[in-house]
Amino acid sequence: MRRVTQPEIPFPPSGETAHFRALEQLYRSAPINQLFRSELTIVGPGQSRIDFDVDATSYHAAGAVHGTVYFKMLDDAAFYAANSLVSDRFLLTTNFNLLFTRPIHSGTLRAEGRWISGRRRVYVAEASLIDADGEEVGRGTGTFMRSQFPLSSLPGYRAAP
Repeated sequence: MRRVTQPEIPFPPSGETAHFRALEQLYRSAPINQLFRSELTIVGPGQSRIDFDVDATSYHAAGAVHGTVYFKMLDDAAFYAANSLVSDRFLLTTNFNLLFTRPIHSGTLRAEGRWISGRRRVYVAEASLIDADGEEVGRGTGTFMRSQFPLSSLPGYRAAP
């Protein structure tokens, strides 16, 4: 007798995993990210990673990457680390402090975000900016609070198919 098996059908992500994938899609959908070649990964609760490339198009007049790139990637990594813990509301950055430790030139960089504290209204998260040699080139700490915007109301917030 021949046994018939059902093909495995992948289930769409649910719960926490669905929230993480929807946040990654939200990041990709933001118009500002058309200017940055980058990819967000929510690594786990309270942890994010953004991999991105920089080149001379993002240099300031002295030939290194402009501080806006540091801010953008550090703020985003810390923000998404915090928002990974909040599934109902979009968070807003209310404060962000930066530390520039060395200049960046072309190459692949990684921003690693980590939630530090907060669980209700205000969240604190930090991020490190790491160059291709594994050296920290910048660090930031931010404060984020719940906004009035439900995540579900944002067109980019949806699980990837």
